[in-house]
Amino acid sequence: MSIETSRETRVWDPAVRIFHWTLAGGFAVAYLTEDELQPVHVYAGYVVGALIAFRLLWGFVGPRRARFSDFVRAPASVVAYLKDAVRLRAPRYVGHNPAGGAMVVALLISLAVTVVTGMALYGTTDFAGPLAGLFRGEAAADMLKEVHEFAANLCLVLVGLHLAGVLFASLEHGENLVKAMITGRKRENPA
Repeated sequence: MSIETSRETRVWDPAVRIFHWTLAGGFAVAYLTEDELQPVHVYAGYVVGALIAFRLLWGFVGPRRARFSDFVRAPASVVAYLKDAVRLRAPRYVGHNPAGGAMVVALLISLAVTVVTGMALYGTTDFAGPLAGLFRGEAAADMLKEVHEFAANLCLVLVGLHLAGVLFASLEHGENLVKAMITGRKRENPA
């Protein structure tokens, strides 16, 4: 009787893993310090903004699995993958599956909107930050606040969907995706 062991391969480079966990922490700090600790909220927002800028760059120049070209798929591919996932027939991907790739894009966009509107709001209400003076008046501040809060809450919903997708894919394919985002390694071939 032979015991088959699966080989592992490096999937997530250290920069992607550090980005991922630092972004999660930065967003949590910014979300939880919304009004009570304004300086902490602002600095956490700057950290999130810097991380997004890094990830956008890394999505073009980073290693294979970090590049957008490796995991961004057409909407039809994402829908087809989700249909297969609901039927528990979704293929396993070593990198991001099509739904995971779509989630990366959705999170980056919603986080970017949150950061930019936050900086614009900070510049409008406190006359501080890199966008100070770009917008003026109470109507602009109200509009920016609404968009900022909507985008932040959308990020929170997307994070919940992301976590649900990670749990579902981990169970469906019998692998620990959280561990993979810590170690950077996954099974090389489907079981």
